[in-house]
Amino acid sequence: MTTSAEIMELFSRYVIANYTRYPVCLVRGEGSLIWDAEGNRYIDFFPGWGCNLIGHCPPRVVAAVREQVGELIHVPNTWYMEAQGRLAEALSRRTDFQGKCFFCNSGAEANEAAIKLARLCGNEKKRHRIISFLDSFHGRTLGALSATGQPKYHAGLHPLLPGFRYAPFGDLEQTAKLIDDETIAIMVEPIQGEGGVNLPPPGFLEGLRDLCDRHGLLLIFDEVQTGMGRTGRWFAHQHWGVLPDIMTLAKATGGGVALGILVAKPHIGEKMVPGTHAATFGGNPIACRAGLATIETIEADQLLPRAVHLEQRFRQRLENWRSRTDVIRDVRVKGVMIGIEFVSPCAELVQQCLERRLLVNCTHQTVLRLLPAMNLPDALFEEGCAILEEIILNWRP
Repeated sequence: MTTSAEIMELFSRYVIANYTRYPVCLVRGEGSLIWDAEGNRYIDFFPGWGCNLIGHCPPRVVAAVREQVGELIHVPNTWYMEAQGRLAEALSRRTDFQGKCFFCNSGAEANEAAIKLARLCGNEKKRHRIISFLDSFHGRTLGALSATGQPKYHAGLHPLLPGFRYAPFGDLEQTAKLIDDETIAIMVEPIQGEGGVNLPPPGFLEGLRDLCDRHGLLLIFDEVQTGMGRTGRWFAHQHWGVLPDIMTLAKATGGGVALGILVAKPHIGEKMVPGTHAATFGGNPIACRAGLATIETIEADQLLPRAVHLEQRFRQRLENWRSRTDVIRDVRVKGVMIGIEFVSPCAELVQQCLERRLLVNCTHQTVLRLLPAMNLPDALFEEGCAILEEIILNWRP
């Protein structure tokens, strides 16, 4: 059997080193467990960087993909495909605005499509500017990166795409001051993920909707990380009863298979006519069958209430730790989207967890981020939390 060391040697010779990688080669996953080439077992509290919301290799997704691969792998979007139409219907019926879908392959692509669609809508009135937020993250492509309000991701890449302005997340007054005659949209994550698992303050999303209505702007919700049930609702904005004009999805939509989606109100989506945008692999039969199987799994296994249950258990456990140590500054939890903010940079905690075979993430330097699967079993919840508790309560930064 090939070892982790042998695979690492292949990477050192042939793969561009644009990622910081842990010295482990993962080979097999099942639910919230994953194994490396040496047979070591890990509990995964951050499966697939948020893509494996229903766990590794979910059975319905595996079965759907296997069946589809034997029937039709790829055809271009100049033809109709049943799976794509069925998935568009399924997603639309779970929104509160009966949206229409454009399919692509990733969150960055979905956000690029949203930026283009907003500009298409503003073209006649020469409106192109988009307001986004500090500490946001919308993707790595140049347009999505220009919408991202974190200078560290802009380094070495200027000039960025013009037309973006950044307001502090949660600050309606400063957002309103950025609106001018050339503004066409406000783009926001309902809950900031990479920026630190930041929940919106009361009235913020409602206030953005009001600003957009008063100024004739589009409200774009980037639900790439928060969508598909992670927060206990199909889409995070449903907690606040605020409807977007455009919504973007990716990560968990395909149960681990690459899939990005833009969902727009019908009268807005109609601006995207033939020739304005496309994605060669977008909405391919395999990804769409995986998306349908993901929705089936969430509903058949009642994972929306399961996410709420896990939210309550994580919050109770984390608040208990917070009361017992002075290293935790804040705890932020919505569904299975969890941020533990520390008083100091916490990257070393990720390494300590890895050594105990628990996979977690550090974001924004001081926030330990957990994005566990919605179907995380109670036994693995307890086992993983026991590891975290010991590490955190004994940490002396």
